[in-house]
Amino acid sequence: IVIGASGTMTSNPAINILGSKQAGGSSAGATITASSLLCSILNLLDCFSVSAPAPIAFTSAPSGGDTNVTFATVFRLDGSGTDIPGSSPQRVINGTHTMLVDLTATKSPGIFPAGTYQGTVTVRCE
Repeated sequence: IVIGASGTMTSNPAINILGSKQAGGSSAGATITASSLLCSILNLLDCFSVSAPAPIAFTSAPSGGDTNVTFATVFRLDGSGTDIPGSSPQRVINGTHTMLVDLTATKSPGIFPAGTYQGTVTVRCE
């Protein structure tokens, strides 16, 4: 797994959602190379699965920024426009695959306090 561009989360007008899919936000990227001799020898098409489960908290946030927040992730593989829930493993074949990941944080009740936020999503290939 090679991590590419970092994503950018922006807020909605009500300031209760921070997400890379909000206007002005951008997805994070990664390149995954799945390579298994055993899969090739046995001609298996789905030896590996990839996922990007949501974090349980921000990596860093201002005071109160993590309170009453739920996180969700989606990802897309190989240029597909179809969002796959982050915690749903997706089978991939041997080869190189591009992955785009989006993170959304929702604060309920309340709004996000002003400050700098950072979230980290772990991409898995198993």
